[in-house]
Amino acid sequence: MTAVSQASRYGLRPGSAVVPGGPVLTLDDEHAVLLGQVAARAEELLAAAARGRWPGTELEALLGYARAEVLHQASEEETLLFPAAASAAATRLARDHARLRACTEFLARSASGEQALSLGGLAAATRDFVCQLERHLMAEEELLAADRALATVPATTALGSHPHGWYPLTEGPVIDLDALPADQATGAAVARLLRLRRGEQVELHSSTDFAPAWREMERLSPGGYGFVVLQDGPDQWRVRVTRRDALT
Repeated sequence: MTAVSQASRYGLRPGSAVVPGGPVLTLDDEHAVLLGQVAARAEELLAAAARGRWPGTELEALLGYARAEVLHQASEEETLLFPAAASAAATRLARDHARLRACTEFLARSASGEQALSLGGLAAATRDFVCQLERHLMAEEELLAADRALATVPATTALGSHPHGWYPLTEGPVIDLDALPADQATGAAVARLLRLRRGEQVELHSSTDFAPAWREMERLSPGGYGFVVLQDGPDQWRVRVTRRDALT
């Protein structure tokens, strides 16, 4: 059994409080979502590599999730679960997070061609990333459970971080914002648009207009995005958004 298939089981633990489309309330369940999503993308990459094809699309999918969700989670955990007090636990956590960032950037250099890797080398690096993440999440849970029951440790999403359910619903080239809770649709759209690379496009579809998302993008990046209205209501709105500026 490969390390990735073991990690996949982590995301499907019996008794989990995770309900599809529902809130993730504990850190234990939040970790299950993250690792399950990483493992699924890693398995697609490894399957393509095993067939002798360079898995460029699959690697970008893994990197996109790692940067937007895993590394974001790492930053949120340091702030929300281990606030400023310098402690051995916080130092160990930050060191683990630095390793995850370094592993992600190693994979990114491979995706861009800066780091020459064989298919076997890429497969090994991918398995290593999944194993590092799994070990870190388990160690973090053990550390937190030493002081209190793990089931009482809140998810970062319960403390104000963005819901992890946003990413799978906004990952493709066409994003149906009606699939998201109404009070989260603008935030999810903005998070997706901020992840676009220069020249990349997505279409947003919704049964309500996009004025709130447009205003927020103009505030965050004035002139950085082009909005072309494809359908202007009244029952359905569609807009094509293109990133103009370079990533910062």
